Amino acid sequence: MTKQRFGINGFTLKWIAMVCMLVDHTGAVLFPQYIQMRMVGRLSFPIYCFLLVEGAVHTKNIRKYEIRLLAFAFLSEFPFDLAFYTRPDFRHQNVFFTLFFGLLAVEQYQKQRENLNSLLTFIISISCMAAAELLNTDYGAAGVIFILLFYALYQQAVLKQAAFVAVNFLLYGVSIQSYAGFAAFPMLLYNGQKGPSMKYFFYLFYPLHLLGIYFICKIISWKEEYM
Repeated sequence: MTKQRFGINGFTLKWIAMVCMLVDHTGAVLFPQYIQMRMVGRLSFPIYCFLLVEGAVHTKNIRKYEIRLLAFAFLSEFPFDLAFYTRPDFRHQNVFFTLFFGLLAVEQYQKQRENLNSLLTFIISISCMAAAELLNTDYGAAGVIFILLFYALYQQAVLKQAAFVAVNFLLYGVSIQSYAGFAAFPMLLYNGQKGPSMKYFFYLFYPLHLLGIYFICKIISWKEEYM
């Protein structure tokens, strides 16, 4: 039996990120007048980036991890478009694509670091950031930067979070995205333990909650039109 450590495990962090994401997307689509919901939602993405790096470090097969992310990226794109644009829209791609490019950068970073090829590592990292920007994925290049930062400072728990808060501020300044810095607190409480496994539940929640938001919007529109 694994000895319980002080703090919160990966399972709890996933729930925190998932609930914050649900609040964020509900606020964005159904209650845009409540900016507080978007503020809460800023905590979600950094935690997912943090957990992605944990997964990348401990996975036995990073290629399968990448394929899984890419599969859910395509699976989630239609629900993403429906929730935010009410129709297919290829101008903005969902966050799974950002996570995929981030993981791809981490994999290449791992390989090239072993070969001490810092120039190639830099080129690959920039390429992943550029791909995220060109596809206009959620958070774009900034998302890939956060993932690489969490990986590069993996062993430095406090420095890693301080650097994240600083980089987040440098990239976004004083804006609603500034509230993402508060995600450092639950991440600092991470105890290094995975916790219960509900992997596919967390993956599937993303497209399913977007579909749910879309159908709620349709029901509200129908009521306003016919009642």
